Amino acid sequence: MARNVFYSFHYANDINRVMVVRNRWVTQGGQTISGVIDHADFEKIKRQGDKSVHKWIDDQLQGTSVTVVLIGSETLTRPFVQYEICKSIERGNAIIGVFINGITDMQSGLKSSRCNSHTIIGHYQNNLPAYFDNVCDGIYDYILDDGYSNLRSWVEKAAKAKGK
Repeated sequence: MARNVFYSFHYANDINRVMVVRNRWVTQGGQTISGVIDHADFEKIKRQGDKSVHKWIDDQLQGTSVTVVLIGSETLTRPFVQYEICKSIERGNAIIGVFINGITDMQSGLKSSRCNSHTIIGHYQNNLPAYFDNVCDGIYDYILDDGYSNLRSWVEKAAKAKGK
């Protein structure tokens, strides 16, 4: 069964690494991809303001059951990524983090530093901080944990744990 999955990432820093992961989706299938958009299209939405970006994110999350956060060096500190994670929590989506910092960037030939998964991505109603590693349903490393072969099983494991 194809699963509808939303992919969250920091576009400016990580699009080349994301495309490596995306090519895995193309070759192995099994997922309907949401959240991956052409840079020019995203910039067009962004120019319309944060409300337009939030609406686009909300629309992309419709019909998804799992959110995969592709974590580069700054991903978890990005406001739109934090919004995507918080909206995913509200929807009841399973959420997994996948470190992509070990993927070599196609243009620069470099890897990036590893983001701290114990990063505040929002606050609960009682104003206590919500840390990514406490709200997600698993954290993996695309290179070290063989994401090419295992991403689908990580998604399925998280979805089943959430009853999706």
